[in-house]
Amino acid sequence: MNGVVLISGGGSNLQSIIDNADEIDLSIQCVISNKPSAYGLKRAAQANIQNCIIDHQLFDSRQDFDVALMSAIDEYQPEIVILAGFMRILSDKFINKYQGKVLNIHPSLLPKYPGLNTHQKAIDANDSVHGASVHFVTKMLDGGPVIAQKQVEINTGDSAKTLAERVLRQEHVLFPKVIHWYTRGRLKLLNDTTATLDGQVI
Repeated sequence: MNGVVLISGGGSNLQSIIDNADEIDLSIQCVISNKPSAYGLKRAAQANIQNCIIDHQLFDSRQDFDVALMSAIDEYQPEIVILAGFMRILSDKFINKYQGKVLNIHPSLLPKYPGLNTHQKAIDANDSVHGASVHFVTKMLDGGPVIAQKQVEINTGDSAKTLAERVLRQEHVLFPKVIHWYTRGRLKLLNDTTATLDGQVI
């Protein structure tokens, strides 16, 4: 299945997807970053994957940026759009256009801690477990149907950095697995609150 991956930073989740692409039946057509300095662009180049930069700072509005982003995506006619550390809130127009095709990985056990600084929030709340979630992207920020999660225990003395490192290792396992469910046609978005795997509501 043809896909496009959107990134904003280091691209370690991108790397896990690249490393597993053959096994998960994914052909990455392009990697797109909103930040020119994103190391993930180098990862794409090293894997001989086309990549491009659409710098959000060059646009007057989120809508203008999304129009340019959609134009770049549509050059590749992807069947899946993967957000692998893409740190931009997408407009309703974008979500409507690719409804049911957009997967995101988020570093918390959603619905806990949407948005940023999730690791510190989990520590501050004295949670015993934390983790990562893969979900369909809908108009609600980090609020689309959760598909699968991985948990990690929060240890005494954990910092946001040490916790983030352990969560990230689980993300690298979880995200390719869920993408494979999608590329095999097992995973579907029914509506803004419901997804199915093998025809069963998740």
